[in-house]
Amino acid sequence: MMSYEAYMSQVIQPMRDELTRNGFQELRTVEEVEQTLPNAKGLTLVVVNSVCGCAAGLARPAVVHSLKHSTKPENIYTVFAGQDKEATAKAREYFEGYAPSSPSFAIMKDGKIMTMIERHQIENNDLQTIANLLTNAYDTYSK
Repeated sequence: MMSYEAYMSQVIQPMRDELTRNGFQELRTVEEVEQTLPNAKGLTLVVVNSVCGCAAGLARPAVVHSLKHSTKPENIYTVFAGQDKEATAKAREYFEGYAPSSPSFAIMKDGKIMTMIERHQIENNDLQTIANLLTNAYDTYSK
């Protein structure tokens, strides 16, 4: 019989792959988050990935679509809420002023939070609207 962890790992892997095959680097440990986020130069996008339906149907496809925009982040990372719990908690420490939300997108510049696109902005919108929220943030904060 397969263990719960092994089963969840199998179920979750395609959700991880959807981002990593599009260039996102996973931050799976506290140490990876601490070494990466505060030191990232330029515009950084952090996707707080999750298992929920709005992550699958909207968040991941919209964020991948947004990367086709002429202005895009220099750095793209992801943490997985509910899976890499410690890494996600550590990443959220850098999203000062924003409540934990997943899925969500953090836009950072030179290691500082600029804005968040939160779950409530994702689950009630269509893919193009969410991609537009992202690309507008890229345009605004890349200057």
